[in-house]
Amino acid sequence: MTKPILIFGYGNLSRGDDALGPLLLDYLADKIDSNKIEIQTDFQLQIEHALDLENRQLVLFVDASVNCKTAFNFTRLQADKDKSYTTHAMSPTAVLQVYQDIKKQTPPPCFLLSIQGISFELGEDLCLQAKNNLRHAIQFTEQLLQNKEIKFWEQQADNCFA
Repeated sequence: MTKPILIFGYGNLSRGDDALGPLLLDYLADKIDSNKIEIQTDFQLQIEHALDLENRQLVLFVDASVNCKTAFNFTRLQADKDKSYTTHAMSPTAVLQVYQDIKKQTPPPCFLLSIQGISFELGEDLCLQAKNNLRHAIQFTEQLLQNKEIKFWEQQADNCFA
């Protein structure tokens, strides 16, 4: 049976701060209601992940980002055919677009938690700033999971841009 909430973290544990997504999921693994929340991780998003969105009420993608100006950013996603659509590593918006194309329906409400990463070199550990950013992102995610209502998540996404 499909669980109503999916948290999907992606990144490479061997590439320094790129591990932020999977590390957040590792932290949450024994703290969530596993009857209602599914945790899934991979190195990168691929076309097959569109099927993981089926029958969900909420989806949270979690990834490291060099584009964050603060510890993390939280945004609502919309389906979009971007440049990653034809590559072998996809953006979350392209995954939503694939879902929409194959299922002929709007994807469930999906959000992206981007955690600021600094260093992505092969063989490195998390840098100190990324560890601090991860701590903030974990606190934020715990707040989201205490209130699993779409309106609350949308308000949080709006507040990230206020």
